[in-house]
Amino acid sequence: MSPFDLLDVDSSLSAEERQIRGVVRQLVDDRVRPNVAGWYEEGRVPARELAREFGKLGLLGMHLTGYGCAGASAVAYGLACLELEAGDSGVRSLVSVQGSLAMYAIWRYGSAEQKQRWLPAMALGEAIGCFGLTEPDHGSDPASMATRARRDGDDWVLHGTKMWITNASVADVAVIWARTDEGVRGFAVPMDTPGVTVREIRHKMSLRASVTGEISLDDVRLPAAARLPEAVGLKAPLGCLTEARHGIVWGALGAARDCLETALDYATGRTQFGRPLAAFQLTQAKLADMAVEWNKGYLLALHLGRLADARRLRPHQVSVGKLNNVREALAIARKCRTILGANGVSGDYPVMRHANNLESVLTYEGTSEIHQLVIGQRLTGLSAFS
Repeated sequence: MSPFDLLDVDSSLSAEERQIRGVVRQLVDDRVRPNVAGWYEEGRVPARELAREFGKLGLLGMHLTGYGCAGASAVAYGLACLELEAGDSGVRSLVSVQGSLAMYAIWRYGSAEQKQRWLPAMALGEAIGCFGLTEPDHGSDPASMATRARRDGDDWVLHGTKMWITNASVADVAVIWARTDEGVRGFAVPMDTPGVTVREIRHKMSLRASVTGEISLDDVRLPAAARLPEAVGLKAPLGCLTEARHGIVWGALGAARDCLETALDYATGRTQFGRPLAAFQLTQAKLADMAVEWNKGYLLALHLGRLADARRLRPHQVSVGKLNNVREALAIARKCRTILGANGVSGDYPVMRHANNLESVLTYEGTSEIHQLVIGQRLTGLSAFS
């Protein structure tokens, strides 16, 4: 195990949890690590191929039950996210968006027919989903969304634009959130429906090994059966985000761990002024501080995972985890870069790639400022959102 597990937190994991972690770690070692630097540099990723491989191992929607889903614990899912993001945040995002956003929305709010149509294929990676909530002018304020859905006889007609949508250009189905006369509603939109167009977003400096797109809905006509019947109001998409943020709490630790392990290996092998970098007090102080923060984050993630498995996890608690663990993971990546010196910016090492990715993770599914306000509201009883 990692020397950074100073508090022996791993001893509190079950044999099944450790086994799942080991399987995912091996998959990342075999499939992701040898290729991810190239994917990142080229700004591409074989998303469909990876989805099928992940599906064979039961990683897609693994914490859901039925419809071919594994029904694993929240902790097991979190450990899988940690190992995936130790490979790359974009790879973990592929799994998170598929399972915790698109699949979860259909599983939690969809009809029996929608679940049967989409979930088995999505669990296998034969169908890919995306989640359309963010808009070009409405990121942190989804209540102001401009996408509209209006009734036309027995049909619904959708018009609007969704932005920064992971998996968009490879997706078979999009869960689209739109404003109606009755409030916010969700729709399962097949991506081959007339009026749906996707533009892949290129030239990203972060999450380059991930597919990101803009979805345009130009009077997209859907049957009544496309609406998610149990998705009523803004609480529905926000509930999906809470589900996905739990995976981020764990995932960010994976990126941080990979940076720490890289920095430790580099510091013990690199000689300056006649001795290893790791022998200098300043280097050891950096490593010690980062390891302490990593262990605190790991304890926090495990606690939240146990709460989730006990059905006691609350949204503000997930905000605590997302705020702390992503913020600290980014700080760890930046500090590890200093230990590697100029080599820290080289693609031969993963540290700068992780740091760049974590800049996106810091923003998506709730910026740090949003999570601070969620926690502030919990502390004061006063909303700063309006």
